Amino acid sequence: MNASDEEARAYLQTRVAVLFQLMFWSLAALIAFLWVLYGVYPEIAPAQRDVVYAGAAVGLSAMAFIWRGLLVRRPLSIVALYRLDLVYSIGIGTAFGAAAYLQKDLRASGYLSLVYSTFTVFARALIVPSSAPRTAVTSAVTYAPMAIAALIIAATWQEDMPARAYFLGFLVLSAVPVVLSTAGSHIIYGLRLQVDAAQQLGQYTIDRKIGEGGMGAVYLAHHILLRRPTAVKLLLPDRVGADNLARFEREVHHMSQLTHPNTVAVYDYGRSPDGVFYYAMEYLGGGIDLEKLVHADGPQPGARIAHVLSQVCGALAEAHANNIIHRDIKPANIILCERGGVADVAKVVDYGLVKEVAPDTGHSTGVILGTPAYVAPEAVTDPGSIGPAADLYAVGAVGYFLLTGKRVFDGKTPVEICIQHVTARPRRPSEISATYVSPELEAVIMKCLEKRPADRFASALELGKALRALSASAEWSEPDAEAWWKAYRARDDHRTTASAAPTEPSPVSVQLESREPA
Repeated sequence: MNASDEEARAYLQTRVAVLFQLMFWSLAALIAFLWVLYGVYPEIAPAQRDVVYAGAAVGLSAMAFIWRGLLVRRPLSIVALYRLDLVYSIGIGTAFGAAAYLQKDLRASGYLSLVYSTFTVFARALIVPSSAPRTAVTSAVTYAPMAIAALIIAATWQEDMPARAYFLGFLVLSAVPVVLSTAGSHIIYGLRLQVDAAQQLGQYTIDRKIGEGGMGAVYLAHHILLRRPTAVKLLLPDRVGADNLARFEREVHHMSQLTHPNTVAVYDYGRSPDGVFYYAMEYLGGGIDLEKLVHADGPQPGARIAHVLSQVCGALAEAHANNIIHRDIKPANIILCERGGVADVAKVVDYGLVKEVAPDTGHSTGVILGTPAYVAPEAVTDPGSIGPAADLYAVGAVGYFLLTGKRVFDGKTPVEICIQHVTARPRRPSEISATYVSPELEAVIMKCLEKRPADRFASALELGKALRALSASAEWSEPDAEAWWKAYRARDDHRTTASAAPTEPSPVSVQLESREPA
């Protein structure tokens, strides 16, 4: 565990310890109040008060042991701390549910239990750093045992209102705190993230937000000592979860192994004190992704397309040699920039959907990860067995878009687009383009778009060679590229906000047998 991980773990343990400490003394005060109350007014004391006292003693002892015996004395893992957080919620709910049932002959006890449990839910949301989904789950868990007690009381005991109204009233009065605590936790956790971003993440000082995708937000930052501009990507607080976290860490792990000059470089990785995961990578300031390029300038010259895509093939060749498939090659994930005085340098970004090439012993889940407009047919028909050829299909789809300004297939829904990739034959670029299309470049693109992986180029290296042969004999030259970038920088509306921060795709759920929406 690195320093950032240890700092995050220690911070979480401190907050959980504070929660157990405060609730121990709060519950001890409640029990003391009830003991005095029943002593002064014995006529209102519930028949089962001694059982409640005994249960309270056991509960307080357990809280004291967790607080003083575990949280204060030795460091616990983050997993253990999350489990204690859940134990707290289950224990509080069970204790107050049992207390309400055992003291049902004192009608006020049920309402007191509900009020006090609500205090505990709000206390947890305020004290423990937690994402909104986790707060929603733990809050609901607190009220679950109490809901059982309320149902039994409503069915077996005469209350001040009809049994159905009594139980439904409990559900409403417990649902409101769950919603409020979840919203509050989301706001507080988000503010913590913004405060961290305004200050520092590890060795990086955050300057401003420059992008946001489906899973992460990207900030422009600089290293404290080197003062080098850096793009820092953070996992959004409300997206924390085992699957997303594994995907986020996988993205960093794979990107850090790639050293090709056309792959965005990863510098560092860590966790903030609040448990927010982040990594630092090469900042591509002044660049433009290919999606924005076409929207701004229209279809591109064939020679420029061949030059850019040959660089993409170089990055993919290294990835494929390391048994890594990108799976989401698209215009928004290719940044065009100037590096070291060289114009038209392509950078491949966003390896969040990468897949290691390995035997697949499981069954397909029917979920397609990728962007529908650039997904290969085999990713639709058999997502579990796609290979490097899927990336080559996507390169062809990107070339088609750059050449024509249109996607290979369009449809009303992602599922419709995916089905067309499997069943429909794409029109040739020369049939729809308003400008001249080189037959040689068209042939390369159409070969990439073959339905069967075996009919495409054998590898990214082979595709790259074919593209370089086209660009070497074409009209787009280095002076042309330099002139374009000079004009691009001079545009009044140009803002240097490009970074390795593309929007992230949503999984498309498809029943693979029937091709119908799942």
